[in-house]
Amino acid sequence: MTRRWLRAQTRQGDLLRAGFQAVRDEQGVPGSFPDDVVAEASSVASSPQPPPPPDGVGRRDATDLPFVTIDPAGSTDLDQAVFLERREHGYRVHYAIADVATFVRPGGAVDREAHARGVTLYSPDLRTALHPPSLSESVASLLPDGDRPAVLWRIDLDSAGRPVEVDVERAVVRSRAQLAYGDVQRAIDAGTADESLVLLREIGLLRQELEVERGGIDVRVPDQEIEADGPGFRLAMRAPHPVESWNAQISLLTGMCAARMMLDAGIGIVRTMPPPPDEDYERLRRTAEGLGIEWPRDVSYAELVRALDPRPPAHAAFLNLVTILLRSAGYTVLERAVDDDVPDALRHAAVAAPYAHVTAPLRRLVDRYGTEACLAIAAGREVPSWVVDALPALPEEMRQADLRARALDRACVDLVEAVILAPHVGEEYQAVVVDERKEYDVVQLHWPAVRTHVRGGGLGLGRRVRLRLTGVDVGARQVTFAPA
Repeated sequence: MTRRWLRAQTRQGDLLRAGFQAVRDEQGVPGSFPDDVVAEASSVASSPQPPPPPDGVGRRDATDLPFVTIDPAGSTDLDQAVFLERREHGYRVHYAIADVATFVRPGGAVDREAHARGVTLYSPDLRTALHPPSLSESVASLLPDGDRPAVLWRIDLDSAGRPVEVDVERAVVRSRAQLAYGDVQRAIDAGTADESLVLLREIGLLRQELEVERGGIDVRVPDQEIEADGPGFRLAMRAPHPVESWNAQISLLTGMCAARMMLDAGIGIVRTMPPPPDEDYERLRRTAEGLGIEWPRDVSYAELVRALDPRPPAHAAFLNLVTILLRSAGYTVLERAVDDDVPDALRHAAVAAPYAHVTAPLRRLVDRYGTEACLAIAAGREVPSWVVDALPALPEEMRQADLRARALDRACVDLVEAVILAPHVGEEYQAVVVDERKEYDVVQLHWPAVRTHVRGGGLGLGRRVRLRLTGVDVGARQVTFAPA
């Protein structure tokens, strides 16, 4: 079957842009930053020197380490920079994280606004930042245009990729290059990448093996994305480059080390998720069968997803259903030290280990607090009172922010689906039933990348079905399918 993109033409692009703004208004997405926030951020950004660290501790000079950043092309809010070395019996990971706490005064205007926003929000035509651009896209970002204050993690690994020693401190770093995922993947594949990037693949693969061993779930799955297409937009499933998973393993490793540090000290905040119920896995098994994906009973979900090719639409549709298993993730504030026998309530089931968010402070509020807790713990100091005082409210603040981010994303996708499908009423599409609800079934079209509802239910979880597009209401962002 010949595939064709469903594209939005120029006039539809204009309609979508107006629609995206309407969605943002409906979802309560913040607009421009208030004047006092802009003024405070600009004052900090225009200072000849970065402010002193909030803990008053000096910074190590790490400008000799050849860090690089690896992000989607065009990114300017760069949270992480990496440099990897081979050691006699393993590896050393140097991971620099933007030192946001240096630029954000506790209780100040920027801090209050960050708590109100929670996360950076992404629309197809606009990024609604957590912090003003004068910070997040300039002096606090790890751009390759000079020295930057950073929080520097050093993680020594054995030859199997397991951490044997961890430290974190404030430092001054200098990124040598801003790299995009595609360029790094091509360099690694062509054998022209430098040693640090070669080690990114080597360490990443080792960490993936350990992830499988402990039963972790690879959540780097294809995304249903809205892409700019000249003056309009198109909807697609994008499979990530392998390097994205290897790079994510470095972040995951750091988050696991941070969680262990906070658990040992009995203070901080960790990302938690209870084990999914057995019925969720059974639902996925029936969906896999409907998509023609073989899933032997002796193969775990974690092993299965690594064996799938994310490019075929049926595989991409199945991989995206990881959200069924991840929907109960949240944050938990630590109240006491925990030994090696960590209860499920303090673990992240998809990671299959304790885990904390500390590597994206420019884009996620909670990371700044986890980071400051780890810095204090590593130095043998008391965790700052401004961190301790903020911890109890963070889980609910982050829950609300994550809910808004998911609702915004879903509403924008719904809008694009409606606009793009409007001229195709009456056409038929192949789909698989991926979830059952009381009054409707959730279906994933094999092509294009549309996930929608069929009212009435009863189609049968995991069944392949043929549907007819019976109606589109662009204003309500709704498309209607019925069995063909």
